[in-house]
Amino acid sequence: MLFLVAALLLLGVLLGTVAHAPLAFTVVAAAVIAAWLGIFAARERRARRH
Repeated sequence: MLFLVAALLLLGVLLGTVAHAPLAFTVVAAAVIAAWLGIFAARERRARRH
């Protein structure tokens, strides 16, 4: 999952509108998205076990 986030971030930096955003904003946004995906995955995994 983290590989997917990194790949999408790299693609965004190279080709997308992220290239126009400051690097600090891009890193913060990537961290927020990665955290949200991690929380979502943990909740889904926990829900399937119960």
